[in-house]
Amino acid sequence: MPAEAELDVLLQEATRRRLAKFDELRGKVTQTGEFWDVVVITAADKKQELAYQQQLSEKLKRKELPLGVHYHVFVDPPGPKIGNGGSTLHVLQCLEEMYGDKWTSLTIILIHSGGYSQRLPHASALGKIFTALPFGDPIYQMLELKLAMYIDFPTHMNPGILITCADDIELYSIGATEVIKFDKPGFTALAHPSDLTIGTTHGVFVLDSSALSEKELEYRSCHHFLHKPNIEKMHQSGAVCIRRNCSQPNSSGEHTDLKMDYEYVYTDSLFYIDHSIAKQLLTFFKQLDTLCCEIDAYGDFLQALGPGATHDYTKVTDNITKEGSQLGEIRQKLFSLLKGTSLNVIVLNNSRFYHIGTTQEYLFHFTSDSKLKLELGLLSKAFSIFPDKAENSDISACIIQSILDSRCVVGPACVIEYSRLGPEVSVGANSIISGCCISANADVPPNSFVSSLSIRVNGKVMYVSMVLGVEDNVKKNVKLLSDIHSLQFFGIRLLQCLDLWDLRVSDQLFSGDKTSLGLWTARIFPVCSTLSDSVRVSLKMLNAVQNKSAFKLNGWKLLSIEEMLFYKDVEDMLKFRQQIYEEITLQRHKEKSDL
Repeated sequence: MPAEAELDVLLQEATRRRLAKFDELRGKVTQTGEFWDVVVITAADKKQELAYQQQLSEKLKRKELPLGVHYHVFVDPPGPKIGNGGSTLHVLQCLEEMYGDKWTSLTIILIHSGGYSQRLPHASALGKIFTALPFGDPIYQMLELKLAMYIDFPTHMNPGILITCADDIELYSIGATEVIKFDKPGFTALAHPSDLTIGTTHGVFVLDSSALSEKELEYRSCHHFLHKPNIEKMHQSGAVCIRRNCSQPNSSGEHTDLKMDYEYVYTDSLFYIDHSIAKQLLTFFKQLDTLCCEIDAYGDFLQALGPGATHDYTKVTDNITKEGSQLGEIRQKLFSLLKGTSLNVIVLNNSRFYHIGTTQEYLFHFTSDSKLKLELGLLSKAFSIFPDKAENSDISACIIQSILDSRCVVGPACVIEYSRLGPEVSVGANSIISGCCISANADVPPNSFVSSLSIRVNGKVMYVSMVLGVEDNVKKNVKLLSDIHSLQFFGIRLLQCLDLWDLRVSDQLFSGDKTSLGLWTARIFPVCSTLSDSVRVSLKMLNAVQNKSAFKLNGWKLLSIEEMLFYKDVEDMLKFRQQIYEEITLQRHKEKSDL
């Protein structure tokens, strides 16, 4: 494997080539075999489906995607959550219903984006797959990046389905004469060298015993697959590889003459299934009366594969968020169905895998991660108006499709997207501002998360801004009101915050399922008639908590984040983004004509 600095350059060059190739196809009708026949995005419910469809049609109208391709949004069936595995099975059924026998001759990419994005809440309303990235003109979102990074795949792929998630980025470099082929029966997965700690939160491949050559690209077969194993299990299973006598980086990241053995494993990202497997899975799905539990496409499909697979995992439920009574039985049936199926692995030794699924990961990768910045060409100011003479604003901040006054101050390691900030605004370090209009004097404290949504209630458009700490655990919930003392808002006990806001603890304080009480369901965010008012009022409640001073919320109409998503007005949010886009475009034309 190349040294780190050499790998940085290889990935940068390979990524630029793929982005250029994708840019060539944007807005053009693609030829057969040049691109995917079908692009599928999954949605969790009807509201999300509508939001995704609106954004897709906007992109196609603006010619930001290749044309002549079938783009679909398939929504999970109503009822209990079915996980990305259940969603995969449901998509197979939708494809068969839509295309009949023809579906088995198509090359399809399936992007799972059906979650509510609780760990990255500003992506909750419009979807993780539509998360903006700080480069491109017009701005790339995760959808374009996914399609660009896999631009070479359809040409060298047998009819089948490539399955990926909406919040990860795979960058890779292979030799000039090499191609990645998805042409074997069964399952084929990409594998990336990773340290053992990363392996504990991913899938890990136990490859066949022949020695690894560490070429850029290797086709291997997998003995069996481990799902989020601990380090001891990786060692016991023979998943750990050792690179002998390689130079180690020192504390500042520079490589020294110190030679040591380095342990690593091969972790998963996306995988491909051919149509014979797709048909088997579809038949299995049709035989179920209903699916009432969450199936994981990685844990529950891949763990059944390879000669070393055992059914032990079918009884383990550590990694399942909500165990359904059906889960053990479904796993056993899937294991019986898939046992003996081969798992082919495409080892990409010159690759890096990035996950952008949490606020911390998002801030780190967009502001501080020099590797990703170099490899993807990320900018600190992307398609924005923010004069270079802006006072005291940190270069590590990341501004995406936003308009900021030159007297506005932005602290280090902040991301500001689709927003408009006035002259008397200062944003503290390590904060996320999304979809906001902050015109009046405002101080956003460090480590703040502020995201505004348009909502429609009784036919009228209103606005609500969620404010949180970037480290708040929005997913955490308790079952009883008596347990809410364990919940925190901006690092302070929620009970203390409720006192400052003059809100009483009762069932009415939380929306939805009364056995799931947390920041996601807490009715604490005030509804306002204008976008700028909603941020102003929400910042007041945040400042009250920071300064331990009272700010009464009991006179306001209050919503939870869960309710905001139910009432969201996608059209109005996209209209606000479009206004910013047009203003930036106009300003750029004016600057060019003044030259």
